[in-house]
Amino acid sequence: MSTNTQIADRMEIADLLARFALLLDEKRWDDAATVFAEDVAVHSPRGGELRGIGEVVDFMRKGEVEGEHTQHTTTDLLVDVDGDRASASANSTVYYYRDGQAPHFTGGLRQRFTAARTAAGWRLRDVQVTPAWTREY
Repeated sequence: MSTNTQIADRMEIADLLARFALLLDEKRWDDAATVFAEDVAVHSPRGGELRGIGEVVDFMRKGEVEGEHTQHTTTDLLVDVDGDRASASANSTVYYYRDGQAPHFTGGLRQRFTAARTAAGWRLRDVQVTPAWTREY
């Protein structure tokens, strides 16, 4: 694989993770297929193990709190591409807030991802979320 292809893949995967964060913040559940593979598995303390895009979207919809918003910031992204598969990890800080107000809750997460190249582009196949800390204001 050429260096240009590897760089392009890494950039597309970084973009994928940014789109994942925006999907969560904007609650665009109908766009989940632009981020997740159909057979995605998501592992988190809050949701347990969720399998398949339908189960993941149902969980996200049920988790909505009226009037509450989130802002995910993702940092320290590491991506390792191996052909049509990739692994990635990142730190994320999530701010929970209401319109016009400062955050009332903040959490730090460690995330690990497996992505696969599909006909539609890179998609997340496995997501593991591990809370590192929380702060309630």
